[in-house]
Amino acid sequence: MDGTDTDQILASKWDIPLVVFGAIRVVFGDLPVWAKVVVLGLVGSLGVWTAITWLRGRRNRVR
Repeated sequence: MDGTDTDQILASKWDIPLVVFGAIRVVFGDLPVWAKVVVLGLVGSLGVWTAITWLRGRRNRVR
């Protein structure tokens, strides 16, 4: 391999999180504060609901 081969690209484990974080900053950058609060509240409540559902399912499988 002479180093000019473009078939393989080495990526770090932080590439995807950095791209996602950058995309979120671009999407939410121009929104008013109230819209950011509403979106973050919906995403947060979805996360809590998912965690509770997962925990309930986990407890039911143990019994």
